[in-house]
Amino acid sequence: MSGWLAAMPDDWQRLLAVVAHPDDLEYGAASAIARWTAAGKWVGYVIVTDGEAGIDGMHPSVAGPVREHEQRTSAAIVGVDEVVFLHRADGTLEHGLELRRLLAREIRRHRPDVLLVANYDLTYSMAPGEHVVNQADHRAVGLAALDGARDAGNRWIFPELVDEGLQPWSGVSDVYVMGSNDPLHAVDVTDTLPIGVKSLQAHATYLDGLGREFDPDAFLRRMTAAPGAAIGTDHAVALGRVRVHGV
Repeated sequence: MSGWLAAMPDDWQRLLAVVAHPDDLEYGAASAIARWTAAGKWVGYVIVTDGEAGIDGMHPSVAGPVREHEQRTSAAIVGVDEVVFLHRADGTLEHGLELRRLLAREIRRHRPDVLLVANYDLTYSMAPGEHVVNQADHRAVGLAALDGARDAGNRWIFPELVDEGLQPWSGVSDVYVMGSNDPLHAVDVTDTLPIGVKSLQAHATYLDGLGREFDPDAFLRRMTAAPGAAIGTDHAVALGRVRVHGV
């Protein structure tokens, strides 16, 4: 499997992770985030919903605050202090102008070099030849983040953001995609995988509500093994990559 993936470029300083729900990052990227923050890079999170519809046995009015608290705890474990919740309705997000505006606003506020999003394709692959429908919120947020990265650099799109004091920002060069169906890069997380496991374990209420046995350590070790082998290490997080601006 050697040569399947290339090491992720390291020529950036600020990364903004934009996802739909609490725990989205912990299933795919938190171990990499722990590596980046340990190296002195800045990482911030934008979570579009509170994940309030994610626990079947808990009313959304209770689940939302619990999940927000668990996400902030989880983020701190991997060295992330900036966690912004946009408090949009879980499960009913739509890709459109409202979501693009919200994300363009956060991109202008935080001025990142790169973004990190979840897979936004219609389906994702669980195994060769096996495709599963991707959750609607993931699709909406990923696409809106791509558009928002372009929108953020154009003062004539959402000009009200300039009125808010947010000047255009066209500094996002790339969007990295966790859970991509077409990964190009990998980040060695052999040393930081235990931190990533702890960050997933911090979502204890959500994991308990799954109604089935789930071992965060075994899950993350399994999903990072093949990408690790591809770059000659024990464990790695695989990422797709999309350029924001053409030449």
